[in-house]
Amino acid sequence: MKIIVPMAGIGSRLRPHTLTVPKPLTVIAGKPIVQRLVEDIASVIDEEIDEIAFVIGTTAKGFPTDTEQKLLQIAKELGAKGSVYVQEVALGTAHAIYCAKESLSGPCVVAYADTLFKADFKLDVNADGAIWVSKVENPSAFGVIKLEDGIITDFIEKPKNFVSDLAIIGIYYFKSGDQLLKEIQYLIDNDLKENGEYQLTNVLESLKQQGAKFVPGTVNAWMDCGKKDPTVDTNKQTLTFEHEAGNNLVADDVVLQNSEIIQPCYIGKNVVLQDAKVGPYVSIGAGSCITNATIVNSLIQNNVEISNANLENAMIGNHAKYNGKFTSVSIGDYTELI
Repeated sequence: MKIIVPMAGIGSRLRPHTLTVPKPLTVIAGKPIVQRLVEDIASVIDEEIDEIAFVIGTTAKGFPTDTEQKLLQIAKELGAKGSVYVQEVALGTAHAIYCAKESLSGPCVVAYADTLFKADFKLDVNADGAIWVSKVENPSAFGVIKLEDGIITDFIEKPKNFVSDLAIIGIYYFKSGDQLLKEIQYLIDNDLKENGEYQLTNVLESLKQQGAKFVPGTVNAWMDCGKKDPTVDTNKQTLTFEHEAGNNLVADDVVLQNSEIIQPCYIGKNVVLQDAKVGPYVSIGAGSCITNATIVNSLIQNNVEISNANLENAMIGNHAKYNGKFTSVSIGDYTELI
């Protein structure tokens, strides 16, 4: 089994956090989003993963030079071969997959790296394909599917009238990566674009018309990492799942000086808490120092200094300094103090 992860978007909705770190490498509860994504997929497919192929953007789009190294390490930790491809020009969802054409063979999962999920179903690898879906309150904002006898009959993009509340979350299984590549190649060779891009939905429809049967994979939780508030909420949900599973996410070397940690929390290595109350639902990255502060439901990255602060629903990037009693400030582009 192979996993293809298109992740070439610049993540503009999550700025300023994505100015130096690609969105899929943003750390949630101690792990990058993309690492959690492939781990969750591995648990659902229950198959040995042979290869994980990542499709990234160019350094000109903000992807640091060490991005490839970090992604290859993620694949290695799952016991899989890692491959990294670059999408030079954004030409749609199908084109992003096409960039990994050298890895498109045999059964594969395609997963766009801006979402996390929790599911307790096991994938039927004998099906022609599967599409992960989640029930939503406002289907008109999503692509949705229609079902008949457990088989997907239609794909509808942002329906104006109600046809289904099962939204496509951006994770797909294909029994034949070779056939998937063939259909994408047909789109590109014939320049069949929609709104100027090569779309995966057109590929799905073509495969369905040729007799391929797609089944749904319904998830229990669908967590978005597109903007700041949903990302903080995803951190909260992930910490809850980890805590319920009995996992301790507080490093052994955390220094507590007149401080309290209210679970669930993730606290990285070499963190110092002095006169602080942290939690619940707080992640603090390695090497950070929190002094005279109360922090609730927040996502704090590595090597951050926070003092004299009362924070809730906050997201603070790497190497940041925040003093709640500031009078002299240095604030860059896209920064928000609310």
